[in-house]
Amino acid sequence: MPGAGSGPQGVVTRGTTNINRLRRSDRRLVHHPTVRAVLRAPAHPLVVDLGYGASPVTTVELAQRLRTVRPDVAVVGLEIDPGRVVPDRDGVRFQHGGFELAGLRPHLVRAFNVLRQYPEDAVSGAWARVTSSLAEGGLLIDGTCDELGRRAAWVTVGADGPRSLTLAWDPFDLPRPSDIAERLPKALIHRNVPGERIHDVLLRADRAWDVAAPLAVYGPRVRWRHAADLLAQQGVPLRPFRRRLRDNVLELPWSAVAPA
Repeated sequence: MPGAGSGPQGVVTRGTTNINRLRRSDRRLVHHPTVRAVLRAPAHPLVVDLGYGASPVTTVELAQRLRTVRPDVAVVGLEIDPGRVVPDRDGVRFQHGGFELAGLRPHLVRAFNVLRQYPEDAVSGAWARVTSSLAEGGLLIDGTCDELGRRAAWVTVGADGPRSLTLAWDPFDLPRPSDIAERLPKALIHRNVPGERIHDVLLRADRAWDVAAPLAVYGPRVRWRHAADLLAQQGVPLRPFRRRLRDNVLELPWSAVAPA
């Protein structure tokens, strides 16, 4: 994989970031039952934010949000560019490191807008390197979002490989569900073409969205809930949500979107 060796593994990326850019993924992590279980099980939970960029703000925000689940969670921000490593703040540590995770054994790793800047054939190796360093039962969240965090997509990866894809967007920002395709993670960004599962899912989501058009008068959240119900009735294996969501969300098992 790029940058493999005895030191930090990876290459320096652009490092762009913004306040609240990762709020949609943070909201899902805080409420996702699997992530909550991962954080609550160990005596001393450890979370790594890999590749936080030119500013540590989103790492601090992640720590603040995860503390609502586990107040004693330890959060470490890792950056492969030593010039971006900042002093510890707000109970968060910052270190120099890459895909090798600086020798840490975290229970949860978030890597947003990192692999998007790598070639597609580097993804599986990066996933394997990170998950090999996780604590038992740990998870990697590999995601991408736009500059303001209005559109986000991420893959949840365990020691056994990728498990699910989650798409989340501002209900008032996305004209059609398939418009989120431009923010698909690197493993899928080039797969939104006929014959691929992700293309079929997004096409069906658009069709369900069109059928739900009469509900547009009630707002895009209500319209999307109805569209998602239609997709489920058609056999698309969506993960159901018991609580009403601020974002429009589509979560699928990896098998439903994996590259052909």
